[in-house]
Amino acid sequence: MKDLVVRFKELRFYARFLLVSLLLNRLEMVRVLVERFRALVDDCKVTFRETKNNFREWTLVVQEIARFMKVETAFMNVRPLRYCNLFDSYPSSVPYVARFHAKKMLKFRDALLASYHRNEVKFAELTLDTYRMLQCLEWEPSGSFYQKRPVELNEKLNENGALNDHSGTSGLIDINLVVDMTDPTLPPNPRKAILYRPSVTHLIAVIATICEELPPDSVMLIYLSASGKSGRGNISQMENSGGTRKSSKVKVVSEISQELDSSMPEAPVNNKGHSSDCHENFLCLCPKGNGGSNNNLYPGDIIPFTRRPLFLIIDSDNSHAFKDLHGAERGETAALLLSPLKPAFKGPFGFDTTQNGSQFTFFLTAPLQAFYELVGLSFSDTDSDAYNDADKILSTALSEWEVILCTSTSLDLVWAQVLSDPFLRRLILRFIFCRCVLSLFCPPEDSEQYLPLCLPQLPSSVSPNSDAVQSAVLQLANHLGVAECFSFNG
Repeated sequence: MKDLVVRFKELRFYARFLLVSLLLNRLEMVRVLVERFRALVDDCKVTFRETKNNFREWTLVVQEIARFMKVETAFMNVRPLRYCNLFDSYPSSVPYVARFHAKKMLKFRDALLASYHRNEVKFAELTLDTYRMLQCLEWEPSGSFYQKRPVELNEKLNENGALNDHSGTSGLIDINLVVDMTDPTLPPNPRKAILYRPSVTHLIAVIATICEELPPDSVMLIYLSASGKSGRGNISQMENSGGTRKSSKVKVVSEISQELDSSMPEAPVNNKGHSSDCHENFLCLCPKGNGGSNNNLYPGDIIPFTRRPLFLIIDSDNSHAFKDLHGAERGETAALLLSPLKPAFKGPFGFDTTQNGSQFTFFLTAPLQAFYELVGLSFSDTDSDAYNDADKILSTALSEWEVILCTSTSLDLVWAQVLSDPFLRRLILRFIFCRCVLSLFCPPEDSEQYLPLCLPQLPSSVSPNSDAVQSAVLQLANHLGVAECFSFNG
């Protein structure tokens, strides 16, 4: 029994170490840990045969992380999701960005990321969509701090993948505790609160806390990815639902171990259905039948927080319900990026791949990879030179659009006041690319369902019909040999 307790502690250590490695984007270490973790679970099932049922849930954890890595590492050998000066800072547009100045300039300091889709790829409480957005809002380490060292799996694993246990433990892991986790050559990363399957009251409490602590002249990013219900909501319903909610101030601090303890392994969720006769629009943040209306986030729930500048990204099949936020703000006009109601792929429309990550979030975090997925290409279909050339085409286009935005006389103040921030500017540019690609890919009669929206409107000079934007997509499609998938003007 004593040995069994030790093994359970070791399993939990590996699970926590895996989560930390994922958050720090140490994917080489993750691969090593997955093999160690799998071997340890297999060894436990052999060593403790009489209690093998106790390890079934840990087997599921192994399957969960393996599934996560299979989806996320399809393009592992290409550019990082994080903001990298080498890839995301364009020399030709740097002078225009440096000279750009709006009447009001906001600093991006805080973000809240929340995601839940049934059967979505996840590990512990970190979903694939949240992971991608989290990495997208981080700086890629540079200079002497970033030294990519290969992590090798030592001789602790035998030919069958089981552990050769010579020391009474399942192997030592070399952890360099001296390495400084900050890069002095880069600005600080924005703070991020990550919520998985939150109740609405919990979500509102966290938003309220962040808004309360938000420094002056700062903007908060809220990213919500969830399934939705479409009904007959209206502004008055929004105002009522938003104005009557009260939130207690909570401290948004939680340890990774506490989050992991509550989610892995966890008791099965009761997924009994409940009546959905409510004629309103909302996002479902939790499984049905697990809290009732406290799982349903209405557009009006966000209204009280528009007293502070918000950059809101809604990725849902009911995202367009949040259009009604525009004009209903209580002080600051919110910047809204709203996903298409349905994903679009080469083949039958309506094919749902939400469990492998949202297409809209993929475009915002890895636009070229998302383009590949849209037209049915994989990285193995083309050589690395062709991919690098495609990346150069997209980078050139993004640089040109950056100049257009910085020199536009019709750019709304809502976008102008956040354009100087590299993270938010990159999201705006990628939205422009996503919107144009999908508008050329989808039949015009289905445009309302398959196109994303932004409010306030961006300048017409970067609209899907503009030559500057459409010509870049045409060049990219011709380069990859998929021009027949799109309907170009002329």
